[in-house]
Amino acid sequence: MIYFLIEFLDELVFGISEAALPFIRDDLHLNYAQIGLALSLPGFIANFIEPFLYAISDVWKRRAVILIGGIFFTISLFLTGISTSFALLLASFILFNPASGAFVSLSQASLMDADPMHRENNMARWTFAGSLGVLAGPILLAAAAWIGFGWRGMFIGVALLSTFILLIAWRRIPHDKPHPVSFPRFGDILKQFGATFTALKNWTVIRWLILLEFSDLMLDIFYGFLPLYFVDIAGFSPAQAALSVAVWAGVGLLGDFLLIPLVERMKGLDYLRLSVLIELILFPAFLLVQISWLKLVIVALMGFFNAGWYAILKAKLFESMHGQSGAALTLDNVSGLIGKLIPFGIGLFAQVYGLGAAMWLLLAGPIALLLGLPRRVELTTDESL
Repeated sequence: MIYFLIEFLDELVFGISEAALPFIRDDLHLNYAQIGLALSLPGFIANFIEPFLYAISDVWKRRAVILIGGIFFTISLFLTGISTSFALLLASFILFNPASGAFVSLSQASLMDADPMHRENNMARWTFAGSLGVLAGPILLAAAAWIGFGWRGMFIGVALLSTFILLIAWRRIPHDKPHPVSFPRFGDILKQFGATFTALKNWTVIRWLILLEFSDLMLDIFYGFLPLYFVDIAGFSPAQAALSVAVWAGVGLLGDFLLIPLVERMKGLDYLRLSVLIELILFPAFLLVQISWLKLVIVALMGFFNAGWYAILKAKLFESMHGQSGAALTLDNVSGLIGKLIPFGIGLFAQVYGLGAAMWLLLAGPIALLLGLPRRVELTTDESL
């Protein structure tokens, strides 16, 4: 399905981007604060833009918003590939984030709307497709470094791939139902916002929004700093760090694959509770152990046991919104305003106290999930409503 292909592309870009940070840092002479800013500011700005895109998609033509997002998604990749300064790199990232929101997040929403009875299953498949991309990214980057292709060539190459997938999307994404207006009025968008934010009166919605942000500490944020950690703390070369990150992503891919049949037989939240406890043991062990090969073993186990966190929590958010997929994405963006600043805060902390000390801040993620996930009694009560 085209939606899974779009998610694969997005995570392929993410896998390349994060694994390429040591190369980009050395090439453009960046410090930790600049890296933290590059990881935070684009998402923070996008969180103000994307809610309007999601509202427009709910009252106008979602297919058109997805395809326009795909065009800017592709342009941003070309810009990253030709970046010769921090300013141009940051600008390309700023363009990429809202473009990804329109192209990828709205594809996810369309997938959730297509089969409401199997949201967890489809989210597990969606996450698996993304994990394939995350795994492929650092492997391709390491291969490119070995043959002298470089990180710039990788971004140009993936921009060409994005162009090809966009052409497929143009043919395969279903057309919307006819709308009475050619483009929504501003009043229609404001009305949609008003209906969306009434959902914040529901504690269940707020719970899943908060837990999604905290779970990201052990997912994308951890992944963002992992290559730098391997280079600066564990003493790996940039190419070795890229392959080490591929180990984390590869075992995570296995976990995502096994999650698909698992959610058919076991409640996702039961699995999530168990995996959080395991991560609370593995993450401190990863930071404390000094043996390189043992770090790799532990980080691989971490990648396996945090598989499914995003899929399960995001499916619960869509479920709590009762089919209002665009509204769910909007609220996720609003809650992410603070979450998108976290990498910048970690970067500043690392600049002052060192990256090794800053990594301990990520432990707040599994702790928040341990405290915030509903107990079985609560869950039974919620499901009876």
